Amino acid sequence: MIENQLLNMSEAINSKEILYELKAIREDLDYIKGHMVDIDSILTEEDYLSIQEYRKEKASGLLTSHEDLKNELGI
Repeated sequence: MIENQLLNMSEAINSKEILYELKAIREDLDYIKGHMVDIDSILTEEDYLSIQEYRKEKASGLLTSHEDLKNELGI
């Protein structure tokens, strides 16, 4: 009988420890979610150079608008 009581106490302690650890993991996960960076918002060097090239082309009038291209193609 004493062995059964000790086993039940041990299980209760383990359950409390597990719940404590789960709570800590949940808090860590919430922190991580709150501080994640959207990978699509990070510019690579290639992205940056492409944007610079686009700006130069736009400023010099080398770009064709979508509407102009459709008109040229007869679409």
